[in-house]
Amino acid sequence: MSKNFVEELRWRGMLHDITPDTEEFLLSNKTRGYIGFDPTADSLHIGSLVQIIILMHFQNYGYSPIVLLGGATGMIGDPSGKNDERKLLDTEALENNIDSIRSQFQRFLDFKSGKKNSAILIDNYEWMKNFSLIDFSREIGKNITVNYMMAKDSVKKRLAGESKGGISFTEFTYQLIQGYDFLHLYDNYDCKIQMGGSDQWGNITTGTELIRRKSKGKAYAITCPLITKADGTKFGKTLDGNIWLDKKRTSVYKFYQYWLNTSDEDASSYIKIFTFLELSLIEKIIKKHSNAPHLRVLQFELADFVTELVHGKEELNKVKRASNILFGKDTSKSLMKIDSSTFVEIFEGVPQAEFSKKILNEGLSIISALSNETGFLKSNSEARRSLKEKSISVNKLKVSEDYNLTISDLIGDQFILLQRGKKNYFVLKFN
Repeated sequence: MSKNFVEELRWRGMLHDITPDTEEFLLSNKTRGYIGFDPTADSLHIGSLVQIIILMHFQNYGYSPIVLLGGATGMIGDPSGKNDERKLLDTEALENNIDSIRSQFQRFLDFKSGKKNSAILIDNYEWMKNFSLIDFSREIGKNITVNYMMAKDSVKKRLAGESKGGISFTEFTYQLIQGYDFLHLYDNYDCKIQMGGSDQWGNITTGTELIRRKSKGKAYAITCPLITKADGTKFGKTLDGNIWLDKKRTSVYKFYQYWLNTSDEDASSYIKIFTFLELSLIEKIIKKHSNAPHLRVLQFELADFVTELVHGKEELNKVKRASNILFGKDTSKSLMKIDSSTFVEIFEGVPQAEFSKKILNEGLSIISALSNETGFLKSNSEARRSLKEKSISVNKLKVSEDYNLTISDLIGDQFILLQRGKKNYFVLKFN
């Protein structure tokens, strides 16, 4: 470990802005600190993982992390980093999202009661639900001027014409409500520091200013850079959308492959941000990778670590077996051992045809399976030609023209995998 929390963030490339005296304060005070998460979906995504890892480092250095779920702020929407107004969620959707997200945090932070620096999870709706507009205006609004609020980048960008609709009063007030969250946590939980992405700097410093004016206290702020990709595309996004932490939204196999497919340049920075490996070990991995980049040592280390962190060792082992089946030297025996759910994850999106299991009792000819019954190949003649060329496999085993598919060929009691060449797959599903 580094000498202190701030130094840890610094060498990992996770430090963007920091208020004066923050590092000195943290060296002598095992305080509480928080990061807010708005429940805009029923799962966090890998963009949120950066903030989660900051809280994990915070706890590892003996501080007490607070996870603040924005049950109230989530009803408004943060304008930071956004060019257009967010869609407002109803109460039922927010409650469902909060319940789902709450369970995700359990795997990353220690919430055990009685521990000196155990984590706390709170929903800001608890203190905002009974706050009337008049009370909020009198008690909080009078402490921050409109001039101060309009000077924030998140507001200036929207007013400068980057958004067709400008900024609504609803989103304009967001920074004040987030600022009040910090004040409430400062007064009631002795929370002295707020952390977040660099796009949150304006909102966070509104909180420190509100604490200074309202409670005559001093609070601190740290932000990390927004993660980017070297090629200019958005981090955490694919053609299919976000990479989610919930395997129901993003399969463990796709999650693993996302990290495995990162560029060398991205992987060399991501391994510092998304793992807890020491600098000396990271430098050895990067050197090993540079000596033989075709082996993708860096990407494998990254994918292994992050997948285990998010989904656990058992799920990691499953996807590694799956990857070896598809891209490694594993034989048909390995393929036959995987369960149905893992098979579905691996071959999601691969063309398929469905049949009744009864058809396998008498045997389904490989010619019919390739052409007549499925359309995987255009014709019987093409199927025969491919079989003679030894380019057809059933469950990773080469087969000949007289082969019949039977119950014994089923993977997970439900699937048979057809393959032509190295990359063309077709799935037969039997119900």
